[in-house]
Amino acid sequence: MDLTSHITELFNDSARLKMEAATSLAPQIAAAVELISQSLLADGKILACGNGGSAADAQHFASELINRFEMERPGLAAIALTTDSSALTSIANDYDFSVIFSKQVTALGHEGDVLLAISTSGNSRNVVEAVAAAHGRDMRVVALTGDGGGLLSELLGDDDVHICVPSTSTARIQEVHLLAIHCLCDGIDRIILGVE
Repeated sequence: MDLTSHITELFNDSARLKMEAATSLAPQIAAAVELISQSLLADGKILACGNGGSAADAQHFASELINRFEMERPGLAAIALTTDSSALTSIANDYDFSVIFSKQVTALGHEGDVLLAISTSGNSRNVVEAVAAAHGRDMRVVALTGDGGGLLSELLGDDDVHICVPSTSTARIQEVHLLAIHCLCDGIDRIILGVE
């Protein structure tokens, strides 16, 4: 195996998918920017969740809002539901792993807040439960998925935003998710700061 050629092909695969997704996902990403920005401007907050690499993406997104992205601005209200090890382990121990996010959404979420639900397959049970809990709190949802959207696609309402990467490869989906998160952060900054 020529490892250098293989690595080059991985880069090419990622670039091709990103170019394809640029056309198909830009309207949904723009809608998510508007939704999240409206929530933040109305003193709402963003809750974010996911598992594994998607947990890291949830934390990445929350940190960009709380601190800053590429422009100086006041911190924006965001919580990654993946970071409180005591809450996560007590919920999983006392109840079930499938409710580690939904119990936090029920406790912390309010009408006008937004849940960023990240699942490459769309079938992560705890993320699905979080979406149901968000709807129960009259929150709207931005879902980042791939591979057709799985169970999450069936739960989302007309007021939610579904950003579904057109791929079945977890690695490629996660690469586009990261770019989508950066697009969200950039767009939110532009709206919040009034930048053209």
